[in-house]
Amino acid sequence: MIGPALLLLAAQPLPPAPSPAATPVAAPALFAPPIDRPMVYRVTTRRLARDGSMASYTLVYDLQWSRVGRGVQLVATLRAIESDAAPDVARAVTGMLRPLVDQPITYLIAPDGSRITLVDPDALWPRVLGRVQDMGAAATRSEANQMAGLLAALPPAEREKLATADVRALVAAANPAIEDGAAVTQQGNVRTATKFEKAVIEVGAGAKRPIETDVAWTIDTATGLVTSERRRTWIAAAEPGERRLVEERIRALDTDDRR
Repeated sequence: MIGPALLLLAAQPLPPAPSPAATPVAAPALFAPPIDRPMVYRVTTRRLARDGSMASYTLVYDLQWSRVGRGVQLVATLRAIESDAAPDVARAVTGMLRPLVDQPITYLIAPDGSRITLVDPDALWPRVLGRVQDMGAAATRSEANQMAGLLAALPPAEREKLATADVRALVAAANPAIEDGAAVTQQGNVRTATKFEKAVIEVGAGAKRPIETDVAWTIDTATGLVTSERRRTWIAAAEPGERRLVEERIRALDTDDRR
């Protein structure tokens, strides 16, 4: 259960393959998220299901930025988890995240956006574990106990990763993957970075299969925020020269959501 949930929160980068030199993207000098309005942030993951179809899972966050001293405070609330997968499959994939729904999580971000700190994690996790127990009435007590045990057993670093991965992907200066070998274009305040990676994975019994990933980021250099990210992962198909999409992750920041 832990593995699929973490896949929803943070794309695991493939080992970079040698590639022609590309213009690196420098982190925007300005980090100035809008503090005058709420924002909505959607993270959608489409994954290849056993029946060959693509099942979608979407995390919907409400964001509110504010100034605190020289830095920036962000309160992010996971409003909903949406999925078109079968209920039992969706529950299995997103089970580790459901206790975080409706739990405001506060982050403190450095003035230049380079560091993101989870505020008061010692208070957050007891609230989440308490919510797991409350959810037991809606499912089964044994299921709730199992989930509570899994969360309690996570090392502090993994708990923080579970809670902060999507926020780190949102702040360009805190997202070093954007700077690593990406090709960059800039038009006005819009910076686009793209990257292509190849690797080989083991698929069992010593067999190996090539895997490809392409990523595209759009950055608003006036705010320092990544307004969109699209990561697609492909494997070789049965026919030579063909490939098959196995996962797509789309992060999108919406400043005009009317709910």
